[in-house]
Amino acid sequence: MRNPAKPPTATGMAVRTAIILFIFVAIFTGLLSAAYLWTRPTIEAAAAEEKMKLIDEVLPRKYYDNELLKDTLQIAPTAALGLDEVSTAYRARKDGKPSALVLEAIAPDGYAGKIRLLIAFGSEGELLGVRVTQHKETPGLGDYIDPKKDKNKEHPWITQFDGLTPMSIDERAWKVKKDGGRFDSMVGATVTPRAVIKAVRKAALYVAENRERFFGSEDRGQRTEDSRLRSEN
Repeated sequence: MRNPAKPPTATGMAVRTAIILFIFVAIFTGLLSAAYLWTRPTIEAAAAEEKMKLIDEVLPRKYYDNELLKDTLQIAPTAALGLDEVSTAYRARKDGKPSALVLEAIAPDGYAGKIRLLIAFGSEGELLGVRVTQHKETPGLGDYIDPKKDKNKEHPWITQFDGLTPMSIDERAWKVKKDGGRFDSMVGATVTPRAVIKAVRKAALYVAENRERFFGSEDRGQRTEDSRLRSEN
């Protein structure tokens, strides 16, 4: 006569449950990892395409023939750019020689908070283009700093910087016309442009002070530099 099977103990049940859970977690983790590896190239390509769309707005492609997103400089946090974290600058080259630079800057004193900017400089320090990439300015009032929101589609406000040589402009001119400067602004919405103008000028001074680092004549090839630029402030 066979002995009746013993009921599983609490310890045995716990071990069995743990093993089953472990198997399910392992399978689920494996599926997630496989999905990530499968979609990673697509995600990275989409991010690169989006980044290039922004860069194209400030830097015409005629200025370079290198792989811009692979020729980068890491810029340490610096007050001159309004940055409190490491950022990436993109160096354009033409025939192997540095021809332009694209970097980020932040205007910390916008009417509704920080205004993030993307700025392109030529090898002589001239401004090639400025665009606002993020802001919280008042819709229909201060948001005209964004050409997509600016009602003046023929000559958006932000294009006033195009082609300027900052070092040849007197410091007193870096203001809105209401304050005695050279830049236009909308009536009743001057806090926002003041912040942008000041941030662009500070970025221009920073680039001028670090010109050799950004536009050194040595040909480093199309590669990423690992060195970080020190803060000048």
